[in-house]
Amino acid sequence: MSVIRVVLAEDGVLLRAGLAGLLERFGFEVIAQVGDADALTAAVAQTRPDLVITDIRMPPGFTDEGLRAAVALRRADPRLAVVALSQYVERSYAAELLDSGDGVRVGYLLKDRVVDVEDFVATLRQVVAGGTVVDPQVVRQLLVRRRDPLARLSAREHEVLALVAEGHSNAAIAAKLVVTEAAVGKHVGNILAKLDLPPTEDTNRRVLAVLAYLRATAF
Repeated sequence: MSVIRVVLAEDGVLLRAGLAGLLERFGFEVIAQVGDADALTAAVAQTRPDLVITDIRMPPGFTDEGLRAAVALRRADPRLAVVALSQYVERSYAAELLDSGDGVRVGYLLKDRVVDVEDFVATLRQVVAGGTVVDPQVVRQLLVRRRDPLARLSAREHEVLALVAEGHSNAAIAAKLVVTEAAVGKHVGNILAKLDLPPTEDTNRRVLAVLAYLRATAF
């Protein structure tokens, strides 16, 4: 079996060093260790690894930088094996990551649910070989998101959509929320994107967004 070359992205120095040592003990070659999403992207471009293992929340924002980078890397190279290893389920991009590259060579594991080192190593090899491994907790959260189309929206986006559903224009919403009309327009654009409502010539996306809101909030 050929040695699996790994780029490891984790902002925690001690955890990164520990994972690197663990991987090398089991025969992996850690060719780059990085602490943020930009460095991850650069390392992959420079080294062309067999496997990327990345945390989700990394500098500078500690939100979903690692996951967004992983999605972009898979978009550029669908055959690149990627395992997201995190304490959290970031639903905003998790489904996109798992759908990328026809859903093969990809994994999403939760750190605190990895209880056996040999199983973890076997999982990594399985992903590189073409498998898909997803923690059951991640699956449950993604199913919840798919049942509730509004689950992807931020608190502010919920507020804006509620006002849209009440029939307010962007200008009226801006006045109510004491923000600029441009800011409201950006929120509305984000809402339409998160609700998977692409631009078309024969549908009013604003109306479809309101219908989605009414369905999700109906009792």
